[in-house]
Amino acid sequence: MTAAVAASAPVAARRAERLRLLVQPALVLALTVGVLVWAFRRDLTATQRASINASNIATVTWQHVVLTATVVLIVVAVAVPLGTLLTRPGYRRLAPVFVGIANVGAAAPAIGLIVLCYLATRTTGFWIGVAPIAFYTLLPVLRNTILGYQQVDRTLVDAGRGQGMSAATVLRRIEFPLAVPYILAGLRTSLVLAVGTVTLSFLVSAGGLGILIDTGYKLRDNVTLVVGAVLAVALALLVDWLGALAERFLGPRGLT
Repeated sequence: MTAAVAASAPVAARRAERLRLLVQPALVLALTVGVLVWAFRRDLTATQRASINASNIATVTWQHVVLTATVVLIVVAVAVPLGTLLTRPGYRRLAPVFVGIANVGAAAPAIGLIVLCYLATRTTGFWIGVAPIAFYTLLPVLRNTILGYQQVDRTLVDAGRGQGMSAATVLRRIEFPLAVPYILAGLRTSLVLAVGTVTLSFLVSAGGLGILIDTGYKLRDNVTLVVGAVLAVALALLVDWLGALAERFLGPRGLT
């Protein structure tokens, strides 16, 4: 009976994941449509209409998406090559140093990093919003990249070298494909962190849905506040769903 239960656990987990992949986008759609219909059907004041209109909502949402995408591209461009390098002979002893630096970024409050970046540069704008958030979300991808390579069976690497493959070929054809599921899991975590933290980018005039949240809070306007908060939640759920799809379909076929 115990063996049967253990054998059925992965099947149940896969079914739950498939169900979540179906339900989550429906939830995102329901939240987005629901909050917009609720807001636009209200008798809005002139001040509210300045924030809650189709053009402004589309603009700040697009800004949020662009900020998040830029953060994630920077994280991938830095963390994956760096994590790969730190698993190569001669560089492994440096791994604790770089992981420790990334840990500092993850442990520090995101708002503190943004403010420090502003104080250091005395400027505001897009990149002042992006850079500290990229540092803040770097750790999951870096750590999982290193972990992914460490989990590769060394006998597979030795077999590849025994067949005459170069170290670069073994990395490209064996090690990296087997590390991809770990990298994607870290990327999914970074995506969710980024889309949530980007709501703070309004502090340095970088845009995003945080503008609606801040406007609603300052003006004691619950309608604008709710619209900004719900759209931010819906976007985070959408990004998490996309990350789950990537984990499911971009990993090596034999491991999915």
